[in-house]
This record gives sequence, C-alpha cells and structure tokens, in this order.
Amino acid sequence: MTRRWPDLSTLELLIGIDDHGSLSAASRLAHIAQPNASRAVKALERQLGMPLIHRRSTGATLTPQGTVIVHWARRVLDNSRQLLDVAEGMRTERSAELTVCASMTVAEHLIPAWLGSFRGLHPDVTVHLQVYNSTRVIEAIDAGTCDVGFIESPTAPRHLHSITVARDSLVVVVHPEHPWARRRKPLTAAELATTPLLVREPGSGTRTTLDLALQEYERAAPLLELGSSAAIRTSVLGGVGPAVLSTLAVNDQVKTGELRVVEVDGLVLDRTLRAVWRPPRQLEGPAGDLVKLVRMRSA
Repeated sequence: MTRRWPDLSTLELLIGIDDHGSLSAASRLAHIAQPNASRAVKALERQLGMPLIHRRSTGATLTPQGTVIVHWARRVLDNSRQLLDVAEGMRTERSAELTVCASMTVAEHLIPAWLGSFRGLHPDVTVHLQVYNSTRVIEAIDAGTCDVGFIESPTAPRHLHSITVARDSLVVVVHPEHPWARRRKPLTAAELATTPLLVREPGSGTRTTLDLALQEYERAAPLLELGSSAAIRTSVLGGVGPAVLSTLAVNDQVKTGELRVVEVDGLVLDRTLRAVWRPPRQLEGPAGDLVKLVRMRSA
C-alpha cells in the first residue's frame, strides 16, 4: 500500500491549534480561510484514520492522538524549515552566516524577539535556527553544527564555555477544576514526586531540572511524555493532569485563570538560561554579537 505524505500546511494548522486553542486563530495566522482549514484538517484525519481535534463552539482542542501527531509535526516542520534555509543559503550570497541552536522553551518564548532585534542590527547575516531539547543542543555544539546554543539545563558541560543570558523558574500548574487548585496548604515535594505528571522528554532542560529537584524521592511514572511545553500546556488545559512548566510557558494562562499555580513547600525550581559554545573563550563574529545583544536585553 502506497502511503501519501501529509500536507505541510495542514500540519502547520494543527500546531497552530495546539498553540492558540482554536481553528479560527490557527487559520488566520496561516492566512487560510477557516472553511478551507477545516476541510484540510478533516482530510488529514481521514488520511491518518483517527480524530485529531475536538470541535466545540468555544474553539478547537487536540485529541490525545492529535497531541502525539503535533509532537511529530513540529519536528517535520523544523526539518522542512532547515531544508528551505539551506536552499536559500545556497541560492543567495551573503557576507556572513550564523547557526543558532536553542532549547524548546527558549525557542518558543525568547528566541523570536532576540533574533528579530539581531536581524534589525545585522541584516546582512543569514541566521539558521535549529530547535532541540537542551541535551541535543549540547550535542550539536560538540559536533560543530552550530555556532552558539541556548540551553535551560541546570549545568553546562565543563569543556564548553557558557554565560548566563536569562533566568526563569518552573511552577506546578493544574486545571482550575483539579483537586489541587482547591488546596489550602502547599503540596509537599514528596506528594509531587509520587503523582503521575505530564512531563517533557528526557534530555530537556525542564525535565532535568525537575528530576534533580526530586531526586531524593521515590517517583511515579510519568502520566505522559511530550516534546514541547506547548503540548503539555494544552493537555493541562484539557484537564489531562498536572504538570511542571516554565513560567514563560504559562504566564498568560495563569493571568486569565485558565491554569492555577500550586505551591510546593520547600521546593526551589529556579533555573539559569545559558548561552554555550566551543572554545576559544572569547566568542567572536555574529555569534558573539548575538550573545552580547541578548545579555543587554536581559539586563
């Protein structure tokens, strides 16, 4: 049986639904008429043989199957963008190039503004962005496939140079109807450790920070492992279960009351976001310019 490739624009629509919570918002951002977007998603559902979104009057959310498909769709589109970047780089002569690797949280919430400012100051530099978890960013730096990386792991390898560019913290978040949302006393770290949670995949900075913070406790198996903070946030919004996420990923939903933050007694989940690179210590050229700009913005 011959399998057909999924349409990339439809995969982009699914990611938009995951990120923005509605088909109308996703279709608007993709510059597709909503009826056409709806037909495209239905066609993909027929092609894959499974429902991908729940359609409601208040918007659209991903089904569990849709959440898994979106996880892989993000990888497909990331690789497709890299293909187009490479093609553009071969087609267009530029005076300089910069390849940046970023962990998922940094890429989702910080890199767009950083690179936007950088391109305004350095329009002649071709920037290639690769998005991985923190472990894979470090592997890419070691392999020499990117000039500078941004990670959220608690530590950086000693053989690489690094510098702090920002800070954030992780928080426990639940749906407003979750029992934890009505607690009057903070959770204990032991209670958190023994509760199945929605978590990032091993190798992500968010997962590593949480695992280190709870390493002295017996741990429950994850409720679900997902490849992005956006996918986990959508699952928490759908009432699937509690999660530990960066404040960068949930600030908006906490402000609107869509998510509730649950305090954990004595558990510190602050972390440092770092730029990392290979020797020499002094980072020169476009990579050095980018790190200087990022540190100035953070300051």
